[in-house]
Amino acid sequence: MADKLTWKDTEEIAYALIDTFPDQDPLKLSFPKLHKMVIALEDFGDSPDKSNEAVLESIQMAWYEEVK
Repeated sequence: MADKLTWKDTEEIAYALIDTFPDQDPLKLSFPKLHKMVIALEDFGDSPDKSNEAVLESIQMAWYEEVK
C-alpha cells in the first residue's frame, strides 16, 4: 500500500484492526484505547489529533460489523 491510512479510511482501518487484533472485541474498547490502537497501526499515517469521538465510533462500528 503506497498511501498511508487516514482517519477518513474507516473501513480500511477496521480491516487493519481485525488483522492486527483478531481476538479483540471492538465493543469492549474505550475510545482512548481504540485511538491508541489505530495510531499504532503500521499503515496509519494521519495526525493523531485529527480524530474525534464520531470518527472513533465509526471505526468501532465498522470493525464490529465485520466480526459479528
